[in-house]
Amino acid sequence: MGLFDRFTKKNDPAPKPTTEASQPNKPASPDASAETSDQPQGLFARWRSALKKTSDFLNTDIRDLFKREGRLVDEAFLDELFAILVKTDMGVTTATRVRDRVGSDFRARVVHMPDILQVIKEELKKVLAQPEQPINLAQSGPTVILVVGVNGSGKTTSIAKLANMFRSQGKSVVLGAGDTFRAAAVEQLSIWAERLGVDIVKAEQGSDPASVAHRAVARAIETNADICIIDTAGRLQTQSNLMQQLEKIYRVIGKQIPESPHEVLLVLDATAGQNALSQAQGFSTAAKCTGIVLAKLDGSAKGGVVIPIRERFAIPVKFVGLGETPADLAVFNADEFVDALFADAFGTTA
Repeated sequence: MGLFDRFTKKNDPAPKPTTEASQPNKPASPDASAETSDQPQGLFARWRSALKKTSDFLNTDIRDLFKREGRLVDEAFLDELFAILVKTDMGVTTATRVRDRVGSDFRARVVHMPDILQVIKEELKKVLAQPEQPINLAQSGPTVILVVGVNGSGKTTSIAKLANMFRSQGKSVVLGAGDTFRAAAVEQLSIWAERLGVDIVKAEQGSDPASVAHRAVARAIETNADICIIDTAGRLQTQSNLMQQLEKIYRVIGKQIPESPHEVLLVLDATAGQNALSQAQGFSTAAKCTGIVLAKLDGSAKGGVVIPIRERFAIPVKFVGLGETPADLAVFNADEFVDALFADAFGTTA
């Protein structure tokens, strides 16, 4: 059983849909580009590829620490190590934690790179450790998922990846284009819906987002859909406005399905580095987030930002974007992440 299957039950793909009018809710069979790998080696290779920029940046500097056979662990060494970790956006707190552990274990001793890497990996895995976090599926009826995040964070593409993930399990999906303040967001989501063969509810630009959310949930109930994913505005004038809009959406859909939304996923841009932390701070309280999707991990040399996110916020990182195709979404796993981060420390697979 693959990593993905440990978190969500994988059903047999459903047959291709007929027209939207007759069966708007039935998912198409995944095409070759939408397949997800159940092979651990294949998934690990995808982790390595996605983390290549961050890994190259980090491991090159770590190798520079050991240009000679061994290094004496003194203050100069510890300061260099600390600076390297901070540069990958792991955050000062985590970098200090690693520095202190290395100093405690090895001070005044001559060490080699494998010794230091082992300690770094152990500490990072402790920071990133979290319970298995499956999507909280509704016991009956549609599961409603709100997706929040700033404009440009990869929110729309992440919604497409989530839709593809559920579709690949044979689940039917309805999308709600609730970011009605941006015509481009509605258009982009509509294109993804057509490509993936999923239903979408949308409205004119400037329409009430809560109305779109209501109609999307109503469509999901009417068509007996498994999943309803609702996009939300990525930018409002103030946090107060954001909270008011989201609270209205909560009230509206809560009347339709009392337990909804079952998930509120915050999409963060890995390339934003430390700015992703301020995004998380702004949205986590206002949106009552239950999980994080870290997008654009493959395009960033700042992939270490996932570490302070986990350390600072009591919100699990549920998914990460490992590439540009709809299938490039993986369940976050701390061990896979850290192992891939240091897989090329010696220029070969760890």
